[in-house]
Amino acid sequence: MPQHKSPMKRMKTDAKRHARNNYVRRTIKTLEKKIRTDMSDEERQALLNEIYSQLDKAAKKGVIHKRTASRRKARVAAFVNKTQTKSE
Repeated sequence: MPQHKSPMKRMKTDAKRHARNNYVRRTIKTLEKKIRTDMSDEERQALLNEIYSQLDKAAKKGVIHKRTASRRKARVAAFVNKTQTKSE
């Protein structure tokens, strides 16, 4: 346990940031799982836009790397495109 004020404060802020980052990561993961369930094309497109938004925000805040966000967006988009062509 730290003995001085500044490391104590650092531990508190680190814990807050860790909790916030975990929440963002968990939300993104949940949305990515949700898009793989059975739903209409319109619902899937709306969810895709939400995933894009969440990934961009996470990358902007530094929760995930920008190339990680880009890769995940590409994979989700590929899945959506594959399922749309399959249903036609």
